[in-house]
Amino acid sequence: MSIVRQQATVFFPWERRRGLRSVFRGGRARKVLFLALGVALLTILWQRENRASEIRATRATITGAYAAVANWRADHDRACPPSLAELVVGGYLAELPRDAWGKVLRVTCPGRKDPRGFDLSSDGPDGEPAGLDRVE
Repeated sequence: MSIVRQQATVFFPWERRRGLRSVFRGGRARKVLFLALGVALLTILWQRENRASEIRATRATITGAYAAVANWRADHDRACPPSLAELVVGGYLAELPRDAWGKVLRVTCPGRKDPRGFDLSSDGPDGEPAGLDRVE
């Protein structure tokens, strides 16, 4: 019977191979997990705030265009403009009002809320005319 002896190998900390397992040893796993969760949370919050700021900007554009359409209607015997381009030609607007996603606003006469008035709306980020994410 022969006995095989193994030599003990001593490694200094800088000589060890570091792999994915070394990241999760000891207390490092908790730190990596918290860091990943923090980055994910910040990304979600940034996306929500970005969408909310786009909606606020679109509502501000709608407010300005609403006043221009109301002025056009007052000058044209309460008739609705055929399109927003007519407001630009008439000098009521400097340029076509666009939402935060680059699409031209929609004017609807008569309005859904006020049959004797008008509605101004944006199709929203998806661009579908009657989509669930439209901004009014």
